[in-house]
Amino acid sequence: MLAAPRAPAPDAPGTTSAPRAPRRPRRPVDVTVLMPCLDEAATLPACIGKARRALADLGVPGEVLVADNGSTDGSPAIARAHGARVVHVARRGYGAALAAGIDAARGRWVIMADADDSYDLGGLAPFIRALQDGAELVMGNRFRGGIVPGAMPALHRYLGNPVLTGVGRVLFRSPCRDFHCGMRGFSRDAVRALGLRTTGMEFASEMVVKATLHGLRIAEVPTTLAPDGRGRAPHLRSWRDGWRHLRFLLLYSPRYLFLVPGLLLATLGALVMAALLAGPRRVGAVTFDVHTLLFASVALVTGAQLVLFAALAKLFAAHAGLLPHDPRLPHVGRHVTLERGLLASGAALAAGLGLALAAVRTWEAAGFGPLAIGTAMRLSVPAGTLIVLGVQGVFSSFLLSLFAIPRR
Repeated sequence: MLAAPRAPAPDAPGTTSAPRAPRRPRRPVDVTVLMPCLDEAATLPACIGKARRALADLGVPGEVLVADNGSTDGSPAIARAHGARVVHVARRGYGAALAAGIDAARGRWVIMADADDSYDLGGLAPFIRALQDGAELVMGNRFRGGIVPGAMPALHRYLGNPVLTGVGRVLFRSPCRDFHCGMRGFSRDAVRALGLRTTGMEFASEMVVKATLHGLRIAEVPTTLAPDGRGRAPHLRSWRDGWRHLRFLLLYSPRYLFLVPGLLLATLGALVMAALLAGPRRVGAVTFDVHTLLFASVALVTGAQLVLFAALAKLFAAHAGLLPHDPRLPHVGRHVTLERGLLASGAALAAGLGLALAAVRTWEAAGFGPLAIGTAMRLSVPAGTLIVLGVQGVFSSFLLSLFAIPRR
Protein backbone atom coordinates (compact mmCIF):
# COMPACT_ATOMS: atom_id res chain seq x y z
CA MET A 1 0.00 0.00 0.00
CA LEU A 2 1.30 3.47 -0.85
CA ALA A 3 1.66 5.89 2.05
CA ALA A 4 -0.58 8.94 2.02
CA PRO A 5 1.24 12.13 1.08
CA ARG A 6 2.36 14.15 4.07
CA ALA A 7 0.64 17.53 4.47
CA PRO A 8 3.01 20.53 4.32
CA ALA A 9 3.95 21.98 7.70
CA PRO A 10 2.28 25.32 8.44
CA ASP A 11 4.40 28.42 8.60
CA ALA A 12 5.50 29.53 12.04
CA PRO A 13 3.61 32.57 13.38
CA GLY A 14 4.97 35.79 11.98
CA THR A 15 6.86 34.12 9.16
CA THR A 16 6.05 33.46 5.52
CA SER A 17 7.54 31.01 3.07
CA ALA A 18 8.51 31.84 -0.45
CA PRO A 19 6.43 29.80 -2.88
CA ARG A 20 8.40 26.80 -4.09
CA ALA A 21 8.93 26.40 -7.80
CA PRO A 22 7.25 23.28 -9.12
CA ARG A 23 9.75 20.48 -9.58
CA ARG A 24 10.40 19.67 -13.20
CA PRO A 25 9.56 16.14 -14.20
CA ARG A 26 12.76 14.21 -14.90
CA ARG A 27 13.37 13.71 -18.59
CA PRO A 28 13.17 10.04 -19.53
CA VAL A 29 16.53 8.59 -20.49
CA ASP A 30 17.02 5.56 -22.70
CA VAL A 31 20.80 5.61 -23.05
CA THR A 32 23.54 6.73 -20.68
CA VAL A 33 26.92 7.23 -22.29
CA LEU A 34 29.31 6.56 -19.42
CA MET A 35 32.94 7.64 -19.33
CA PRO A 36 35.35 6.84 -16.49
CA CYS A 37 37.62 9.83 -16.01
CA LEU A 38 40.93 10.60 -14.33
CA ASP A 39 42.54 13.82 -15.53
CA GLU A 40 41.05 13.82 -19.04
CA ALA A 41 40.62 17.59 -19.42
CA ALA A 42 42.29 17.57 -22.83
CA THR A 43 39.85 15.12 -24.43
CA LEU A 44 36.61 15.37 -22.47
CA PRO A 45 35.07 18.18 -24.56
CA ALA A 46 35.52 16.22 -27.78
CA CYS A 47 34.22 12.97 -26.27
CA ILE A 48 31.17 14.58 -24.70
CA GLY A 49 30.42 16.53 -27.86
CA LYS A 50 30.58 13.42 -30.06
CA ALA A 51 28.33 11.44 -27.73
CA ARG A 52 25.73 14.17 -27.41
CA ARG A 53 25.61 14.75 -31.17
CA ALA A 54 25.25 11.03 -31.81
CA LEU A 55 22.34 10.77 -29.38
CA ALA A 56 20.67 13.83 -30.91
CA ASP A 57 21.15 12.58 -34.47
CA LEU A 58 19.65 9.21 -33.55
CA GLY A 59 16.73 10.84 -31.72
CA VAL A 60 17.46 8.76 -28.63
CA PRO A 61 16.75 10.30 -25.22
CA GLY A 62 20.06 10.10 -23.46
CA GLU A 63 22.61 11.60 -21.16
CA VAL A 64 26.38 11.73 -20.89
CA LEU A 65 27.68 10.73 -17.47
CA VAL A 66 31.28 11.22 -16.36
CA ALA A 67 32.43 9.06 -13.42
CA ASP A 68 35.29 11.14 -12.10
CA ASN A 69 37.91 9.23 -10.16
CA GLY A 70 39.65 12.13 -8.42
CA SER A 71 40.82 14.35 -11.28
CA THR A 72 42.98 17.34 -10.38
CA ASP A 73 42.97 19.01 -13.80
CA GLY A 74 39.46 20.43 -13.67
CA SER A 75 37.82 17.58 -15.58
CA PRO A 76 34.54 17.67 -13.58
CA ALA A 77 33.96 21.37 -14.28
CA ILE A 78 34.80 20.88 -17.95
CA ALA A 79 32.39 17.96 -18.16
CA ARG A 80 29.55 19.99 -16.64
CA ALA A 81 30.30 22.95 -18.88
CA HIS A 82 29.86 20.70 -21.91
CA GLY A 83 26.55 19.28 -20.77
CA ALA A 84 27.55 16.10 -18.99
CA ARG A 85 26.43 14.96 -15.58
CA VAL A 86 29.25 14.15 -13.15
CA VAL A 87 29.42 11.61 -10.38
CA HIS A 88 32.42 11.69 -8.06
CA VAL A 89 33.96 8.32 -7.18
CA ALA A 90 36.31 8.36 -4.20
CA ARG A 91 37.54 4.79 -4.56
CA ARG A 92 40.31 4.66 -7.11
CA GLY A 93 40.34 2.25 -10.02
CA TYR A 94 38.86 1.76 -13.50
CA GLY A 95 36.35 -0.79 -12.21
CA ALA A 96 35.39 1.31 -9.19
CA ALA A 97 34.66 4.32 -11.40
CA LEU A 98 32.59 2.28 -13.85
CA ALA A 99 30.63 0.49 -11.12
CA ALA A 100 29.70 3.80 -9.51
CA GLY A 101 28.78 5.21 -12.91
CA ILE A 102 26.55 2.23 -13.69
CA ASP A 103 24.80 2.68 -10.34
CA ALA A 104 24.24 6.38 -11.05
CA ALA A 105 23.15 5.94 -14.68
CA ARG A 106 19.58 6.93 -15.49
CA GLY A 107 19.36 5.12 -18.79
CA ARG A 108 18.09 1.57 -19.05
CA TRP A 109 20.98 1.01 -21.44
CA VAL A 110 24.55 2.11 -20.78
CA ILE A 111 27.27 2.55 -23.38
CA MET A 112 30.68 2.93 -21.81
CA ALA A 113 33.88 4.17 -23.44
CA ASP A 114 37.17 5.70 -22.36
CA ALA A 115 37.31 9.48 -22.16
CA ASP A 116 40.61 9.71 -24.06
CA ASP A 117 39.02 10.18 -27.52
CA SER A 118 40.34 6.82 -28.76
CA TYR A 119 36.90 5.24 -29.26
CA ASP A 120 34.35 6.39 -31.82
CA LEU A 121 31.69 7.93 -29.60
CA GLY A 122 29.98 9.22 -32.70
CA GLY A 123 29.32 5.61 -33.69
CA LEU A 124 26.73 4.69 -31.07
CA ALA A 125 24.15 3.47 -33.60
CA PRO A 126 25.26 -0.21 -33.91
CA PHE A 127 25.36 -0.57 -30.12
CA ILE A 128 21.90 0.94 -29.67
CA ARG A 129 20.43 -1.18 -32.50
CA ALA A 130 21.79 -4.37 -30.94
CA LEU A 131 20.41 -3.39 -27.54
CA GLN A 132 17.02 -2.59 -29.07
CA ASP A 133 17.11 -6.02 -30.72
CA GLY A 134 17.38 -7.67 -27.32
CA ALA A 135 21.09 -8.02 -26.62
CA GLU A 136 22.02 -7.54 -22.97
CA LEU A 137 25.73 -7.01 -23.60
CA VAL A 138 27.05 -5.57 -26.87
CA MET A 139 30.81 -5.80 -27.20
CA GLY A 140 32.76 -3.59 -29.56
CA ASN A 141 35.32 -5.41 -31.67
CA ARG A 142 38.32 -3.27 -32.63
CA PHE A 143 39.86 -6.02 -34.74
CA ARG A 144 36.79 -6.09 -36.98
CA GLY A 145 36.22 -2.35 -37.00
CA GLY A 146 39.75 -1.15 -37.55
CA ILE A 147 42.75 -0.04 -35.53
CA VAL A 148 44.38 3.13 -36.77
CA PRO A 149 48.20 2.89 -36.91
CA GLY A 150 49.65 4.07 -33.61
CA ALA A 151 46.43 3.45 -31.67
CA MET A 152 47.45 0.15 -30.09
CA PRO A 153 51.01 -0.98 -29.20
CA ALA A 154 52.18 -4.08 -31.03
CA LEU A 155 52.51 -5.89 -27.70
CA HIS A 156 48.78 -5.43 -27.08
CA ARG A 157 47.66 -5.99 -30.66
CA TYR A 158 49.55 -9.16 -31.45
CA LEU A 159 50.12 -10.74 -28.04
CA GLY A 160 48.16 -9.35 -25.10
CA ASN A 161 44.67 -9.01 -26.54
CA PRO A 162 44.70 -12.17 -28.72
CA VAL A 163 46.12 -14.34 -25.93
CA LEU A 164 43.82 -13.08 -23.19
CA THR A 165 40.80 -13.22 -25.49
CA GLY A 166 41.76 -16.77 -26.52
CA VAL A 167 42.11 -17.83 -22.88
CA GLY A 168 38.74 -16.32 -22.04
CA ARG A 169 37.02 -17.95 -25.02
CA VAL A 170 38.46 -21.39 -24.17
CA LEU A 171 37.90 -21.28 -20.41
CA PHE A 172 34.39 -19.82 -20.50
CA ARG A 173 33.22 -20.56 -24.05
CA SER A 174 32.51 -16.87 -24.54
CA PRO A 175 31.52 -15.66 -28.03
CA CYS A 176 33.50 -12.41 -27.59
CA ARG A 177 36.42 -11.93 -29.95
CA ASP A 178 37.76 -8.77 -28.33
CA PHE A 179 37.55 -9.38 -24.59
CA HIS A 180 39.05 -6.06 -23.57
CA CYS A 181 37.40 -3.57 -25.86
CA GLY A 182 36.65 -0.53 -23.71
CA MET A 183 33.56 0.44 -25.73
CA ARG A 184 30.56 -1.72 -24.99
CA GLY A 185 26.85 -1.34 -24.34
CA PHE A 186 24.67 -3.23 -21.93
CA SER A 187 21.41 -3.40 -20.08
CA ARG A 188 21.97 -1.53 -16.83
CA ASP A 189 19.74 -3.87 -14.81
CA ALA A 190 21.26 -7.03 -16.31
CA VAL A 191 24.84 -5.97 -15.55
CA ARG A 192 24.00 -4.75 -12.06
CA ALA A 193 22.48 -8.16 -11.36
CA LEU A 194 25.86 -9.77 -12.14
CA GLY A 195 27.30 -8.38 -8.89
CA LEU A 196 30.61 -7.26 -10.41
CA ARG A 197 33.25 -6.89 -7.70
CA THR A 198 36.63 -5.99 -9.11
CA THR A 199 37.82 -2.38 -8.91
CA GLY A 200 40.74 -2.35 -11.36
CA MET A 201 41.27 -2.98 -15.05
CA GLU A 202 40.11 -6.59 -14.69
CA PHE A 203 36.57 -5.20 -14.40
CA ALA A 204 36.44 -5.47 -18.19
CA SER A 205 37.13 -9.21 -18.03
CA GLU A 206 34.77 -9.77 -15.12
CA MET A 207 31.87 -8.23 -17.03
CA VAL A 208 32.38 -10.51 -20.04
CA VAL A 209 33.03 -13.65 -17.97
CA LYS A 210 30.03 -13.23 -15.70
CA ALA A 211 27.77 -12.22 -18.58
CA THR A 212 28.76 -15.46 -20.31
CA LEU A 213 28.37 -17.64 -17.21
CA HIS A 214 24.98 -16.13 -16.38
CA GLY A 215 23.74 -16.68 -19.92
CA LEU A 216 23.20 -13.04 -20.94
CA ARG A 217 22.44 -12.43 -24.60
CA ILE A 218 25.75 -11.19 -26.02
CA ALA A 219 26.27 -9.49 -29.38
CA GLU A 220 29.32 -8.02 -31.03
CA VAL A 221 29.62 -5.00 -33.34
CA PRO A 222 32.65 -3.54 -35.13
CA THR A 223 34.14 -0.41 -33.67
CA THR A 224 37.27 1.58 -34.37
CA LEU A 225 40.24 2.59 -32.25
CA ALA A 226 42.25 5.74 -32.90
CA PRO A 227 45.30 7.18 -31.14
CA ASP A 228 44.18 8.86 -27.93
CA GLY A 229 44.37 12.62 -27.61
CA ARG A 230 45.78 12.85 -24.11
CA GLY A 231 49.35 13.75 -24.92
CA ARG A 232 50.55 11.80 -21.88
CA ALA A 233 51.15 8.19 -20.87
CA PRO A 234 47.97 6.07 -20.51
CA HIS A 235 46.82 4.74 -17.14
CA LEU A 236 47.14 1.18 -18.45
CA ARG A 237 50.29 -0.72 -17.46
CA SER A 238 50.83 -3.53 -19.95
CA TRP A 239 52.37 -6.31 -17.84
CA ARG A 240 50.76 -5.46 -14.52
CA ASP A 241 47.26 -5.12 -15.93
CA GLY A 242 47.73 -8.03 -18.32
CA TRP A 243 48.61 -10.26 -15.38
CA ARG A 244 45.58 -8.98 -13.45
CA HIS A 245 43.33 -9.98 -16.37
CA LEU A 246 44.97 -13.41 -16.70
CA ARG A 247 44.85 -14.01 -12.94
CA PHE A 248 41.14 -13.18 -12.91
CA LEU A 249 40.42 -15.56 -15.80
CA LEU A 250 42.25 -18.41 -14.04
CA LEU A 251 40.71 -17.78 -10.63
CA TYR A 252 37.22 -17.91 -12.10
CA SER A 253 37.89 -21.23 -13.80
CA PRO A 254 38.67 -23.88 -11.15
CA ARG A 255 37.93 -26.55 -13.76
CA TYR A 256 40.90 -25.60 -15.91
CA LEU A 257 43.13 -24.24 -13.14
CA PHE A 258 42.82 -27.26 -10.83
CA LEU A 259 40.54 -30.05 -12.05
CA VAL A 260 41.84 -30.84 -15.53
CA PRO A 261 45.58 -30.81 -14.66
CA GLY A 262 44.80 -32.65 -11.43
CA LEU A 263 42.95 -35.46 -13.17
CA LEU A 264 45.69 -35.79 -15.78
CA LEU A 265 48.45 -35.94 -13.16
CA ALA A 266 46.60 -38.37 -10.91
CA THR A 267 45.70 -40.69 -13.79
CA LEU A 268 49.23 -40.70 -15.17
CA GLY A 269 50.73 -41.30 -11.73
CA ALA A 270 48.35 -44.15 -10.93
CA LEU A 271 48.96 -45.90 -14.27
CA VAL A 272 52.74 -45.69 -13.97
CA MET A 273 52.66 -46.90 -10.38
CA ALA A 274 50.46 -49.85 -11.31
CA ALA A 275 52.85 -50.76 -14.12
CA LEU A 276 55.96 -50.68 -11.91
CA LEU A 277 54.70 -52.35 -8.75
CA ALA A 278 55.40 -55.84 -10.08
CA GLY A 279 58.93 -55.00 -11.24
CA PRO A 280 60.97 -52.85 -13.61
CA ARG A 281 59.68 -52.18 -17.13
CA ARG A 282 61.82 -51.85 -20.20
CA VAL A 283 60.72 -49.68 -23.15
CA GLY A 284 63.25 -49.88 -25.95
CA ALA A 285 66.63 -49.05 -24.45
CA VAL A 286 65.15 -47.39 -21.36
CA THR A 287 64.43 -49.17 -18.09
CA PHE A 288 61.86 -47.72 -15.69
CA ASP A 289 62.29 -48.83 -12.09
CA VAL A 290 61.78 -47.62 -8.54
CA HIS A 291 63.03 -44.09 -9.19
CA THR A 292 60.20 -43.73 -11.75
CA LEU A 293 57.84 -45.29 -9.21
CA LEU A 294 58.73 -42.53 -6.74
CA PHE A 295 58.00 -39.76 -9.25
CA ALA A 296 54.75 -41.45 -10.23
CA SER A 297 53.75 -41.32 -6.57
CA VAL A 298 54.48 -37.59 -6.49
CA ALA A 299 52.29 -37.11 -9.59
CA LEU A 300 49.43 -39.09 -8.04
CA VAL A 301 49.51 -37.20 -4.74
CA THR A 302 49.82 -33.80 -6.46
CA GLY A 303 46.99 -34.63 -8.86
CA ALA A 304 44.72 -35.72 -6.03
CA GLN A 305 45.48 -32.48 -4.18
CA LEU A 306 44.57 -30.41 -7.25
CA VAL A 307 41.27 -32.25 -7.64
CA LEU A 308 40.45 -31.46 -4.00
CA PHE A 309 41.41 -27.81 -4.62
CA ALA A 310 39.00 -27.76 -7.57
CA ALA A 311 36.13 -29.01 -5.40
CA LEU A 312 36.91 -26.52 -2.64
CA ALA A 313 37.28 -23.60 -5.05
CA LYS A 314 34.02 -24.45 -6.79
CA LEU A 315 32.08 -24.66 -3.54
CA PHE A 316 33.62 -21.49 -2.12
CA ALA A 317 32.98 -19.48 -5.30
CA ALA A 318 29.38 -20.68 -5.45
CA HIS A 319 28.73 -19.85 -1.78
CA ALA A 320 30.39 -16.44 -2.07
CA GLY A 321 28.39 -15.57 -5.18
CA LEU A 322 31.51 -15.29 -7.34
CA LEU A 323 30.21 -17.92 -9.75
CA PRO A 324 26.59 -18.59 -10.71
CA HIS A 325 24.75 -21.42 -9.03
CA ASP A 326 25.60 -24.81 -10.53
CA PRO A 327 22.53 -27.08 -10.47
CA ARG A 328 24.83 -30.12 -10.40
CA LEU A 329 26.25 -29.26 -6.98
CA PRO A 330 23.23 -30.37 -4.88
CA HIS A 331 23.14 -33.67 -6.81
CA VAL A 332 26.86 -34.26 -6.19
CA GLY A 333 26.44 -33.26 -2.55
CA ARG A 334 23.85 -35.98 -2.00
CA HIS A 335 26.36 -38.65 -3.00
CA VAL A 336 29.68 -37.20 -1.79
CA THR A 337 29.01 -36.95 1.93
CA LEU A 338 31.34 -36.55 4.89
CA GLU A 339 30.70 -40.13 5.97
CA ARG A 340 31.51 -41.57 2.55
CA GLY A 341 34.61 -39.43 2.31
CA LEU A 342 35.80 -40.63 5.70
CA LEU A 343 35.16 -44.26 4.75
CA ALA A 344 37.11 -44.01 1.48
CA SER A 345 39.94 -42.05 3.07
CA GLY A 346 40.06 -44.42 6.02
CA ALA A 347 40.32 -47.38 3.63
CA ALA A 348 43.27 -45.75 1.83
CA LEU A 349 44.92 -44.96 5.16
CA ALA A 350 44.44 -48.51 6.43
CA ALA A 351 45.84 -49.99 3.20
CA GLY A 352 48.86 -47.70 3.44
CA LEU A 353 49.50 -48.65 7.06
CA GLY A 354 49.14 -52.33 6.13
CA LEU A 355 51.77 -51.99 3.40
CA ALA A 356 54.02 -50.08 5.80
CA LEU A 357 53.72 -52.92 8.30
CA ALA A 358 54.58 -55.41 5.55
CA ALA A 359 57.67 -53.35 4.74
CA VAL A 360 58.75 -53.42 8.38
CA ARG A 361 58.31 -57.19 8.52
CA THR A 362 60.40 -57.59 5.39
CA TRP A 363 63.08 -55.51 7.04
CA GLU A 364 62.74 -57.59 10.22
CA ALA A 365 63.19 -60.76 8.19
CA ALA A 366 66.47 -59.34 6.97
CA GLY A 367 67.60 -58.79 10.56
CA PHE A 368 67.00 -55.01 10.22
CA GLY A 369 70.02 -54.88 7.97
CA PRO A 370 70.43 -53.51 4.44
CA LEU A 371 67.60 -54.31 1.97
CA ALA A 372 67.54 -54.68 -1.78
CA ILE A 373 66.42 -51.25 -2.96
CA GLY A 374 63.84 -52.62 -5.40
CA THR A 375 62.11 -54.80 -2.78
CA ALA A 376 62.03 -52.07 -0.14
CA MET A 377 60.77 -49.29 -2.43
CA ARG A 378 57.99 -51.37 -4.00
CA LEU A 379 56.43 -51.62 -0.57
CA SER A 380 57.42 -48.26 0.93
CA VAL A 381 56.41 -45.98 -1.98
CA PRO A 382 52.82 -47.25 -2.32
CA ALA A 383 52.52 -47.35 1.48
CA GLY A 384 53.54 -43.71 1.78
CA THR A 385 51.32 -42.72 -1.15
CA LEU A 386 48.22 -44.32 0.34
CA ILE A 387 48.91 -42.86 3.80
CA VAL A 388 49.22 -39.33 2.35
CA LEU A 389 46.08 -39.75 0.23
CA GLY A 390 44.17 -41.09 3.23
CA VAL A 391 45.16 -38.20 5.49
CA GLN A 392 44.40 -35.67 2.74
CA GLY A 393 41.01 -37.28 2.22
CA VAL A 394 40.03 -37.25 5.90
CA PHE A 395 40.71 -33.57 6.44
CA SER A 396 39.44 -32.49 3.02
CA SER A 397 36.16 -34.31 3.72
CA PHE A 398 35.66 -32.20 6.84
CA LEU A 399 36.59 -29.01 4.98
CA LEU A 400 34.22 -29.76 2.11
CA SER A 401 31.46 -30.44 4.61
CA LEU A 402 31.93 -26.97 6.08
CA PHE A 403 30.94 -25.46 2.74
CA ALA A 404 27.98 -27.80 2.47
CA ILE A 405 26.37 -26.55 5.68
CA PRO A 406 23.07 -24.89 4.65
CA ARG A 407 22.82 -21.15 5.21
CA ARG A 408 19.79 -19.08 6.03
